[in-house]
Amino acid sequence: MLRFAFACFLMLAPLLAPAQSKDIPVFVSGEEGHKSYRIPAILDLPNGDILAFAEGRVHGAADFGDVNIVMKRSRDKGKTWSGLQTVVDYDTLQAGNAAPVMDLTDPAYPNGRLFLFYNTGNAHEHEVRSAKGWREVWYITSIDNGQTWSAPVNITAQVHRPQMPAANPAYTFTEDWRAYANTPGHAIQLKDGKYKGRIYVAANHSEGKPKNNAEDYFAHGFYTDDHGKTFKISATVPESGGNEAMAVEITNNRLMMNIRNQQGDVRSRIVSISSDGGATWDTTYFDAQLPDPVNQGSILALGKKKGKTILAFCNAADPKRRDNLTLRISYDEGKTWPVQHVIAKSPDDEKDYAAYSDLVQVGKKEVGVLYEKNGYRRIVFTTLKWK
Repeated sequence: MLRFAFACFLMLAPLLAPAQSKDIPVFVSGEEGHKSYRIPAILDLPNGDILAFAEGRVHGAADFGDVNIVMKRSRDKGKTWSGLQTVVDYDTLQAGNAAPVMDLTDPAYPNGRLFLFYNTGNAHEHEVRSAKGWREVWYITSIDNGQTWSAPVNITAQVHRPQMPAANPAYTFTEDWRAYANTPGHAIQLKDGKYKGRIYVAANHSEGKPKNNAEDYFAHGFYTDDHGKTFKISATVPESGGNEAMAVEITNNRLMMNIRNQQGDVRSRIVSISSDGGATWDTTYFDAQLPDPVNQGSILALGKKKGKTILAFCNAADPKRRDNLTLRISYDEGKTWPVQHVIAKSPDDEKDYAAYSDLVQVGKKEVGVLYEKNGYRRIVFTTLKWK
């Protein structure tokens, strides 16, 4: 595939209105039963509540180990947060990559049903890439806005392609996918057009034996058009190194996926566009307007203006390190990003000052940002108004 950078810079980018709230701690390492918290995800509910999810790492900050999915709730637009609720506890093994989404189109649940997609694993990622462990994909649901949850449903055989019969006799796929992860961050439900009601989860996987420079990684998505009864896998995004990804709906039955480049050879985000609701991909490019240090980023639709979807994008906008967390706004569905606001930048080059994030709309012109700060010592929430 031809690689190219989609660059359209403006000499001067207008800043957002300087109305950012103070950081409010949501998950603090060493508190409430976990040595570390990582990988934030956030979702607003029809009743006005906001749910914040994270990985609660019991013994330390390592990606693999005794890792739970935990949640807190805010009933006042993020000003205050509840105590910790453990949503998924996979015994002493790993549960992570929470991807929440509300299904608002199922006639069986007129008040909506909350889905939480997540992954489990029994080994470190490098061992999984070497076929010495596996990842699985699950979901749970709630019909009371996250107060209680259903039994877990294993959808691995539908949305993954592992060649690991030791884990499950059904895992004999010739594609031999190994490492696997949901987004991380919120999933989406398409609101308009031909694919209205589709629940879509961005994801990534590795294919076959590990390759140098992460060339075995690729992004993909999976989706359901029948409210979780069955699932399908999208085509693989045709750019090697595709890793943590998020999806967003844009106009005319299209979907955009925004992807981390695990190879790090191009320090900017991979973008892929689908014209069939995320099933296949029409064009894929590097967006040089979105610098990235090989890190996660988050994207959110904020409504429409002049027939175009307004997009918000947030990441550590520094090509070398996890710092300079920046929110950008696009009024032309990602072709240009003329509005930007620096949310967090280290005053003294602190390592990993601002890393993973997720976005939520908290008002007509207000965005909430849940993000990792201060070397992963805490996950905080802030809001800001945009023009």
